[in-house]
Formats: sequence, C-alpha cells, structure tokens
Amino acid sequence: MMNGGKSVMSLQLPDNYDPKMTVRETEKAIKYIRDTFQSEFGKQMNLERISAPLFVERKTGLNDNLNGTERPVSFDVPWAPDDTVEIVHSLAKWKRMALKRYDFKPGEGLYTNMNAIRRDEELDNFHSDYVDQWDWEKVITKDQRTVEYLQETVKKIYRVLKHLEHEVWYRYPDAVYHLPDEIKFVDTEELLQMYPDKDPKERENLIAKKYGCVFLMRIGDTLSNGERHDGRAPDYDDWSLNGDIILWYEPLQCAIEISSMGIRVDEKAMAEQLEKAKATDRAELPFHKALLNGELPYTIGGGIGQSRVCMLLLGRVHVGEVQASIWPEEMRQICEEHNIYLL
Repeated sequence: MMNGGKSVMSLQLPDNYDPKMTVRETEKAIKYIRDTFQSEFGKQMNLERISAPLFVERKTGLNDNLNGTERPVSFDVPWAPDDTVEIVHSLAKWKRMALKRYDFKPGEGLYTNMNAIRRDEELDNFHSDYVDQWDWEKVITKDQRTVEYLQETVKKIYRVLKHLEHEVWYRYPDAVYHLPDEIKFVDTEELLQMYPDKDPKERENLIAKKYGCVFLMRIGDTLSNGERHDGRAPDYDDWSLNGDIILWYEPLQCAIEISSMGIRVDEKAMAEQLEKAKATDRAELPFHKALLNGELPYTIGGGIGQSRVCMLLLGRVHVGEVQASIWPEEMRQICEEHNIYLL
C-alpha cells in the first residue's frame, strides 16, 4: 500500500518501510552484489571485462540517441576545439565497434561497467540522473539472429540473477528479496491485444503482476494501434529481435525493468529502421557506414542496471538507497521521514 497515494516528483512511499540494514551495511552488500554478479555473468556468458569510455565524439555517431529527445551532456577539449564531445547515454554502438577492433570471434563477448549521465530523466523511485549498468555485447553468427537464440540468452541471464539471489540470501537472509522462479516471454502486440484499453506502462504493470517476471519482446516498431510500445533508437537493436526484462516488484506494487537487450541490427534492419525513424541522415556517420557496408560483426547485447539489481535483491524502494546521485532536497527530506535513506 502506498501512503495515501502521496507522491513527490512521481515518488512512491510505502507504509512502514524498513531497510533492514544500516547505510554502511548496505554499502558492503552493494559491493558484494556487484562483484559477484559480474564474475558469474562473465563466466556464464563467456564475456571478458574491458575498459570503456565515459565520453565519445559526437561526429562518430557512437552515442546512444535513446528516444531522440534526450540531451547529452557535451563539452569541447583544447586539442579539438571544433569538435563536440558527449558524455555517453549508453555504449550500445561503441561495444560493437570494440568487438571488431579487438578481434572477438563468434561465441565471445565483452562486458563493461558503464557510467553515464542522463540529464533529462524524470526522477522517481527507479530513475536518476546517473546511470550505472553492465553493458555487454557478444559476437554471434548470422544464423543465430533468431527469436529462439534471443530467448535462450534471456533465460541464461535470468539464471545468473537467480543464482545471485541465492548467494545474497546466504549472506543477508533478512534483507534479500526473492525473485520468481522463471521468466515468461510476451510480445508487445500480444500484450496490446490482452489489454487494448490500457497505455503501455499500465500493460507492463498488469503482465508483470500476472507472471512475476517477463521478457517483453519487440520494442520500437509500430503496433497495430498505430503506436509504439516504447521508444528505441533505430541503429542498434533489431526491433523484431529485442526486449526488456521486467519484474513485478511487490514493495512498490509496480513493474521494474532491469535490462534492455536484443539482437542487434544487420544491414537490412538498420536501413529499414533508419527510414522508419526518419533518421536516414545517420547513414553517413562512421559507425553507420561501417555497419551498412557489412564491416561489423553480428552481435547480441544489452545493459543490466547495476543499481536496479542491487535495489531489487535488497528489497529497496528507491534507487538512491544503492546509488550516490543528486536529488531535490524536498525528496531527500520526505524519503528520510519514511526511513528511506539516500546515499
């Protein structure tokens, strides 16, 4: 139950919330979760950890445009005064270039600790101006660009999360939040037909509550009602082979997304999606040229929210409990009144 429907900047405030750990105990748990997850994830997915940039040059076309409306934080540098450098939104395209540059082969991949600034986020229990996630990418063959391979990969990732839940429970039995045993697969068009009178966010809440955990497939393209379920940049995910891992989160009585991922565009999908998004001008950027010319490997990849995984497994109700960011003073004060201590 929410506190009489009370909200601040979309803030949800559960009644009688107990974090069950001090701030310092929480910090130790955060480190344990992050260290354990990335080690097990890298091993199970055959991924190597590599270093990643905090910023890229705008002219490369490597930054994630997200929905096309978010403003990247940008600046110039003395040695290239005519160029603009941007803090990354994500590393979706950069990783694919790295796989080629570092000569990764099919079945091999990379992961990295990605830190970003998203200045236009609407702050709430799940969203911050600071983003931290495990960005990962893996080389596949053209024959593996299938729904079946996508679903196999999703199941493998979810098994890693369930394994991590057990490890966290062993160390912090009073604090751990238990995840559903399995993940279901639901298509966005199928979901629209199930709940035609609901908006996309309401549909996500309903299906997450029904199944506990779902992989919501095919995000970015237009549905039968003429609308998109959600925005997705046209130049990395193949909109017919992607999706989000979404769980029903009992402490906040709503869905929580912990990963966006998918099989990436090939030459054909890139051209078609740029056309649909009215973004064909991007075809002249270095990344896009290389992809359209068949110079980049076929890949699958995505991002897994580090703070959201910590938040989920520790049963926390605000991302600021597991991540150091900035928040409106009013939000900090009201959170503290409800035993929600922001780092």
